[in-house]
Amino acid sequence: MSSLNVWLLVPVFLAVGASIGFVGGVLGIGGGLLAIPLLVLLLQMDQQMAQGTALIMVLPAVLLTIRKYNQYARIDRQAAMAGALSASAFTWLGAQLALRMPSSTLRLVYAGFVFLVALYYIHQSLKFRTQRRPKAKTAGDYPPFYFALVGVIAGVAGGVFGVGGSVLAVPFLTSFLALSQIGAQAIALTMITPGVVVALLTYASHGQVNWQVGLPMALGSIFLVPAGVRLAHGMPEPRLKLIFACMLLVIMMLLLLKV
Repeated sequence: MSSLNVWLLVPVFLAVGASIGFVGGVLGIGGGLLAIPLLVLLLQMDQQMAQGTALIMVLPAVLLTIRKYNQYARIDRQAAMAGALSASAFTWLGAQLALRMPSSTLRLVYAGFVFLVALYYIHQSLKFRTQRRPKAKTAGDYPPFYFALVGVIAGVAGGVFGVGGSVLAVPFLTSFLALSQIGAQAIALTMITPGVVVALLTYASHGQVNWQVGLPMALGSIFLVPAGVRLAHGMPEPRLKLIFACMLLVIMMLLLLKV
């Protein structure tokens, strides 16, 4: 696609970014997971280029989402900082691995990752309908070391998949540390934010970022993030998990269409 055609499509990118920002606000994933398959399918980008470009949109959307989550319930800074430090270091390692993979291989690995996470959330949603969930814990109930370990996992995933860190961190935080879904999403996004910057710089240094597409999508995404966060806080947790899972399955299907 020529530069002229890209700039003519700026209003489209703004609208798409706004829609993705809303979804990211609801699900606490920054919208990047949805942006990547759209960039691959609609603009015929390689997987690495799509992941790098999506990071431009993800960064401001994540920052705004964190701010909105923090307005509803204060995020534990000590836990988030511990996770952020380890996530940042391992994001760089993951990004180096992804940039060395063939695009088709990375796309298949990405689709498999999304599918497994979707199955997990479907299981969680169904379990919530039949079991009474114990009272959720808070980040302050655990030493920061626990969040540093989660940050390692989130960092590797964020580096390899561009934007998958929070998606992988949330199940660990809800299952093993028994945080609420909303609380886990807030902590996960906070801990992966420095890693998003690291990943963006790494992908950009290898020429795997399209700023003409990413910047208008980033601008559009910030408009509807607050509405998405408000909806998330008013939604029952099992329903939020099920919507999350269904969205991930749609993403996987979109990716496999390209194979």
